[in-house]
Amino acid sequence: MFLADYHSHSICSPDGHASLAEMAQAALEAGLSELCVTDHCDLLGLHGEAVTSFDWAPLDAQFARTQPLFAQTLSLKLGLELGEAWEDPALASQIVDHPGLDFVLGSVHNLSAVAQGLDLGLIHYESEEQCHDILDRYLGAMEALVELPCFDILSHVVYPLRYMGRDGFRLTFQPYESRLRRIFTRLAASGRGIEFNTHRGNDIEIWRWVLTLYKDCGGSVITLGSDAHYPQHVAAGFPQALSLLRECGFPHIATFDKHTPILHPLS
Repeated sequence: MFLADYHSHSICSPDGHASLAEMAQAALEAGLSELCVTDHCDLLGLHGEAVTSFDWAPLDAQFARTQPLFAQTLSLKLGLELGEAWEDPALASQIVDHPGLDFVLGSVHNLSAVAQGLDLGLIHYESEEQCHDILDRYLGAMEALVELPCFDILSHVVYPLRYMGRDGFRLTFQPYESRLRRIFTRLAASGRGIEFNTHRGNDIEIWRWVLTLYKDCGGSVITLGSDAHYPQHVAAGFPQALSLLRECGFPHIATFDKHTPILHPLS
């Protein structure tokens, strides 16, 4: 079976801890056929400060050094995790217009700049009322993001639930079904899809309702991503994720070549 991890970070991300070569070796040892490195490019900083440029040079240099080392054993793809693209659509479009780029994750990590722009992981969640206010704002940002053409796959839809759970609040997106349904329908209509992000093996069952809704909206393109920042987390949670995808009726997972999805059967 063809398996690929389409969400990983190297030392070219501010929070990365390993070289691409180390991540690729971990992918081989995990039995993967392909690894897509998706280092961070966020248009808002952790505390909401605007980011006005992006330097591809370190990513390109690392990829050029590493790809030949694995040419016979592992397919390596150059990707990007593009966060907060709605804050500067022109800059986002310019960044992803890169000749070597195969794949772009579209992410929402922060509240919008007009809502102080704080990274959702830095917020201390103190009440369900506050959580629902944040989820409302989060979905508003996602609604703005899906109208932009600068990404291939919508990343970690359940992202804020990670941190709400950390602080003791076990919420779901079910109260927001109509809004999420519009987002998923828009993605499906544009030929794009979502990522099943295992959060390094920590988030699996939380996806069941989301995956079922996505499929009901006509969604079929889905990638698997571990969100690994260390080699030991590459492909973490994939066996459980694959089992859940089959239970939800998905016949394929996707990889990408120059922004074109390639479907691989889940058999």
